[in-house]
Amino acid sequence: MTETTALMSTGIPWLSISIWFPILAGFGILLLGAREASAQGRALVRKTALSASVLGFLITLPLVGSFELAHKGFQFVEKAAWIERFNVQYFLGIDGISLWFVPLTALITIFVVVAGWEVIEDRIAQYMGAFLILSGLLIGVFAALDGILFYIFFEATLIPMYLIIGIWGGQRRVYAAFKFFLYTLLGSLLTLVAIIYLFSQSGSFEIPSWHRMPLDLDTQILIFTAFLIAFAVKVPMWPVHTWLPDAHVEAPTGGSVVLAAIMLKLGAYGFLRLSLPIAPDASHELAGLMIVLSLVAVIYIGLVALVQEDMKKLVAYSSIAHMGFVTLGFFIFSSLGMVGGIVQMVSHGFVSGALFLCIGVLYDRMHTRRISDFGGVINRMPKFAALFVFFGMANAGLPATSGFIGEFMVILAAVKYNFWVGLLSATALILGAAYTLWMIKRVIFGEVENDHVASLKDLNGREFGMLMAMAFLVLFMGLWPAPFTDRMTASVDDLISHVAVSKIPAGTTP
Repeated sequence: MTETTALMSTGIPWLSISIWFPILAGFGILLLGAREASAQGRALVRKTALSASVLGFLITLPLVGSFELAHKGFQFVEKAAWIERFNVQYFLGIDGISLWFVPLTALITIFVVVAGWEVIEDRIAQYMGAFLILSGLLIGVFAALDGILFYIFFEATLIPMYLIIGIWGGQRRVYAAFKFFLYTLLGSLLTLVAIIYLFSQSGSFEIPSWHRMPLDLDTQILIFTAFLIAFAVKVPMWPVHTWLPDAHVEAPTGGSVVLAAIMLKLGAYGFLRLSLPIAPDASHELAGLMIVLSLVAVIYIGLVALVQEDMKKLVAYSSIAHMGFVTLGFFIFSSLGMVGGIVQMVSHGFVSGALFLCIGVLYDRMHTRRISDFGGVINRMPKFAALFVFFGMANAGLPATSGFIGEFMVILAAVKYNFWVGLLSATALILGAAYTLWMIKRVIFGEVENDHVASLKDLNGREFGMLMAMAFLVLFMGLWPAPFTDRMTASVDDLISHVAVSKIPAGTTP
């Protein structure tokens, strides 16, 4: 993979603005916390947070509009000396692999702010500010091209999410926050070791320069393993997935949305940006292991989702199964599978985010997520029921929704790779339909089960507008995926060709 030196034609540092505007806006909103004693002060905090999140999203749109489809290298590159003694650079850039995660992160932040509009009544400024700061840090992960910068952003995302779960979460929020923090932090320590080793060999922290380094197979396997531990926890892959259901169940609705829609993507993105291009021979050598772990996530975790009684926990396990599709698509080393995996990541951001927002709507009204506490919701909330069923169908991979596109591409690539791998991966469509429809049947349809359901009121204007926007995105991507896939293809093809070439130094025995 060759490093591009092309800068944006406008000369405007859109990536830096996309990263630092929400972070600075978040800190600014924290200062408004002193005004929360009055109704006018709380309204000011909410309106400021919404304005900042919308503006943060609009700032990312020039990245999509000005993106050159045929360019396989990094675009919108920004580079400046940072810590000169250690050759650490402030080095940013995106390609077709990372492009869509920047506006997706900013867009999800808008929905999170809207979802917490009336629900969050205590420490509103801290809540809204934490999500805006988290948004900027997440975008920084997707844009960083310096190893140290990547690591700092990658680890810094833990802080606001830890606070979000620990302060605004459920009864076991402290346990869930600690488990989330410790799993992800400990998993990342070996990544820092690998980064330092790569610097010692290359004299640079620039990630594109690491892509060109010749490394023997044993070294590649060690580096791949170090990255794998961190990224597998973040995805999360089986068997290091146990932190996710607890984090989802205890997190507030906004925390669950960001966890599922964005934070799970950091691990999968790490495979594409670091593991595969830096250690291609090790990636091929360990591909069998990665495929097995991916299939376990798709099948076993899908079966686990079937027996869940908590809606949040069911969708959390569903997320693990869907992310298994993503890693499967990456490690069959085909352009179709890799593009399918990235499409699945973007689609999962829409669909899982929407499902958690729907569950949040029910929880705000009944203060329970147990499936057995519902039944017959369609009789009282027809608009909500229609949207919830639609998102459930997308989660199950219904054609014409975004959930179908990525899964179909990965299954097709898997069948070409190996028929039995393709057949096993296709069971996800059956399992996904099973646990999703089983939940919908018990929650939405049938007679009204109790007085609490009988007293439910349908979506208000704020909730309806939020969910309709998500439904439009799911339908748009399902009916016309070309705008998404066209911007990925050149960079994915470049990565595939790079991984196909051995980096073992000449004269070294593999």
